[in-house]
Amino acid sequence: MSKRIAGPEIERLIQLLAKVPGLGPRSARRAALHLIKKKEQLLAPLALAMGEAVDKVRVCSTCGNVDTSDPCMVCTDPRRDETTIIVVEDVSDLWALERATALNTRYHVLGGTLSPLDGIRPEDLNIASLVSRVAEGSVVEIILAVNATVEGQTTAHYITDQLDGMGVKITRLAHGVPVGGELDYLDDGTLAAALRSRTAF
Repeated sequence: MSKRIAGPEIERLIQLLAKVPGLGPRSARRAALHLIKKKEQLLAPLALAMGEAVDKVRVCSTCGNVDTSDPCMVCTDPRRDETTIIVVEDVSDLWALERATALNTRYHVLGGTLSPLDGIRPEDLNIASLVSRVAEGSVVEIILAVNATVEGQTTAHYITDQLDGMGVKITRLAHGVPVGGELDYLDDGTLAAALRSRTAF
């Protein structure tokens, strides 16, 4: 049994930080110590920002992005191409594609991928709302920007079947996205090239 070296408040901070992706127990301890050392410059503003996020951040009812407004800034931006929707698994993928600044379009966040082993079925994802958006008639192209994993490709095939006969062009990411690769880990140039080189699905 390990000794406690700090009060319960600090231990709680470390435990919560350790749940953040990319931070294990050791990294969480280092991060907590850094925040505590910079209490006025970092910890207090971070606590305030997190409190505001809890109060104001919401999921966009149109595309599934996270923002402080609903519909989100992406959906309400009049400069974006309304005829093209890029379909992604998660908000992190949307943000990665936005960093690449390859296309100025709309998005649709699925909220995951189909995975029978994990009990994730079509009704657990935002697929029905995507079909509804296409049914409205203004969408010309759907770009399936899902990860090149078995689950991602299974999801892409399911979406293609659901959109069959709706008169919309369906494309997918091409060159530069490795099989088994995840969008959030790719560099901006690779993502931009993949979008420009998309192919029919």
